[in-house]
Amino acid sequence: MSESATHAAVEAVARNSYGRLVAYLAARSGDVAGAEDALSEAFGAALRRWPADGVPEKPEAWLLHAARHRLIDAARHAQVRKRNEPLLRLAGEAEEIATTFPIFPDERLKLLFVCAHPAIDIAARTPLMLQTVLGLDAARIASAFLVSPAAMEQRLVRAKTKIREAGVPFCVPEPPQWDERVVFVLDAIYSAYTAGWESAIDGGSTHHALAHEAVALGRTLVSLLPDEPEAHGLLALMLHCEARRPARATSEGAFVPLDRQDTALWLQPLIDEAEKHLRVASALKRLGRYQLEAAIQSIHAHRAVGGAIDWPEIALLYEGLVRLAPTIGAQVGRAVALAETGDGAAGLAALDAVAADRSANYQPWWAARAHLLRRLRRHAEAREAFAHAAGLTEDPALRAYLLERAAR
Repeated sequence: MSESATHAAVEAVARNSYGRLVAYLAARSGDVAGAEDALSEAFGAALRRWPADGVPEKPEAWLLHAARHRLIDAARHAQVRKRNEPLLRLAGEAEEIATTFPIFPDERLKLLFVCAHPAIDIAARTPLMLQTVLGLDAARIASAFLVSPAAMEQRLVRAKTKIREAGVPFCVPEPPQWDERVVFVLDAIYSAYTAGWESAIDGGSTHHALAHEAVALGRTLVSLLPDEPEAHGLLALMLHCEARRPARATSEGAFVPLDRQDTALWLQPLIDEAEKHLRVASALKRLGRYQLEAAIQSIHAHRAVGGAIDWPEIALLYEGLVRLAPTIGAQVGRAVALAETGDGAAGLAALDAVAADRSANYQPWWAARAHLLRRLRRHAEAREAFAHAAGLTEDPALRAYLLERAAR
């Protein structure tokens, strides 16, 4: 096999099985960092061996064998053989997987719950999921979260050390820990998506790529938790947003607000997939925040069919969302929906009801305030609010749009 073909085969296995292999190894060693190091060496061995030997019939089992040897050697070197006896059992397990299992076991759900464990620093949970489950490197994650690679590397190392030293169990928790940890997993994935959503124009940016990785993580979670309605709701929400990405900017790079986007540019397959997950979530009859947010985006998507936006229905959904999850984003959305139903004064009052310490540096609050002030013909105040909102965004296209509105 040629070197290029080998590289392609190794990349395909890494893309499809990295998280499953890390989860399997880490669940038995209790050491995420050690599992990653061992797997990295196994992939290196594959690059050396597979050109001559060919890609094995079950590459995951081959990599598991190679990684197992690395973990056992490390355990022996550290003279903690007794503590690492579970690793030694990997020999028999690897052989059983190679000969018995048609598909490599998937224990990524355990890994996601480990990453969301209360012992892990909240700031490290999302990056940890992205690295261990999807295999993203620290530099790429650091760029997306606007920190230095060294700082992100330290954050991840500390988290993995905490997992090992605290003996965080690799298992799917039972209630009530289940609900608490599921929320952390969902919020972490959504945090990654919103970080990736910020870049409207540059399709090759790290931020843009991060949004795609978050969607992949959402699909993984749905496959692992098919009966969790909020997992379906979160995936539906992200898919609806991703479907509109091609319409967010003109060919010249100018920002286009949602209500003015060309619906012909929206990606219908993603919309269809989102609607399917919303229907599944609805059938499970446990309403949650992400289902409501996805339902709001579904109404926006219906503009491609009906030509108009049902603002009263959106306002009703926001009322439920604010009661269920009174985030500042939900409060701002409710205020805008109230104004769009014809009551601009009520919308502005709802915005002003948001605590000042929460709204002071929240760019969507200022953009919404400017929009509502303009509707009420309070032009001088609207101009100031547009300018302030422009100063709170790092997206050059959005900043230019807001400054243009201020100039008007």
